[in-house]
Amino acid sequence: MISIAQGVRRYKDYRFWCLLLALLAMLLLFLYPRQLQKRPVYQLTFVVDITRSMNAEDYKIGDKNVSRLHFVKQALRELLLKLPCQSKVALGVFTERRSALLFEPIEVCSGFAELDSAIAALDWRMAWAADSRIASGLLSTLEMLKSSGSSLVFLTDGQEAPPINPRYQPDFSTVKDALPGMLVGVGGLQPVPIPKFNSKGERVGFYAAEDVPHRSSFGESDLNPESIEGYDARNAPFGRAAAVGDEHRSRLHEAYLQQLAGEAGLHYHRLSDGAGFSAALQRQDFAQQKEVEVDVRWRAAVVALVLLVLLYL
Repeated sequence: MISIAQGVRRYKDYRFWCLLLALLAMLLLFLYPRQLQKRPVYQLTFVVDITRSMNAEDYKIGDKNVSRLHFVKQALRELLLKLPCQSKVALGVFTERRSALLFEPIEVCSGFAELDSAIAALDWRMAWAADSRIASGLLSTLEMLKSSGSSLVFLTDGQEAPPINPRYQPDFSTVKDALPGMLVGVGGLQPVPIPKFNSKGERVGFYAAEDVPHRSSFGESDLNPESIEGYDARNAPFGRAAAVGDEHRSRLHEAYLQQLAGEAGLHYHRLSDGAGFSAALQRQDFAQQKEVEVDVRWRAAVVALVLLVLLYL
């Protein structure tokens, strides 16, 4: 009988110590234990095309058709959740032929709310002009950021408006490989209509063929004068016939963006989903190895769980 009683007391002591140690382990969770570990962190500058073709709706979230700009914002907001602490993000917008930074790089953990709100607020109405000179805008952005120490992520559908004259294609030789970066193609490969808005920002249908220019009328034509109907060197270098085309419908100009990426020394990625976009940005040449504080609360949680499980074995 004495040996049985002693066994019971030992069993009770065993449970007591398990409970006590489990409680101590759980208390550690509130102290937020952290440890310095070497991890890849990123400094990224996102520049988003906010021209009107980015309102074209050729993406889906669930069963709902959404615009390219909406899908870009969703992908960027999801990406913020995946970037490690001490990574920094800057945000800019592109329209006409240049980009403008909205703010300098902000640390993603301490500034998450501000970054998320800024991305959510991006809107085509922020554009200061209607033209869309993608190549010129990319060149000006690379010149602006080449000494920033940041990696550029330029998101656009690649639609030049009006279409670029090949004779005046920008030269990227002075900025090629100046900084790591990625040109991200946005949109589908099939032409879709571009929503039209009035001066109050109200949607009033779609752009028609007569609403947009179908060729560039700047400078000299790149065509042989003999092939241009109604050609006049002084008064009609592009001819007198009205230009026709499908520039009122928009698609991803992927081959053009891949060409620009090659000329600028950038990577290219087509935006199809948030997971693929996040994986594409986790490149070795974008990362900087730094010692960062890593949350190790999971260790204390595992210890507490094991001790509690032991109570019922």
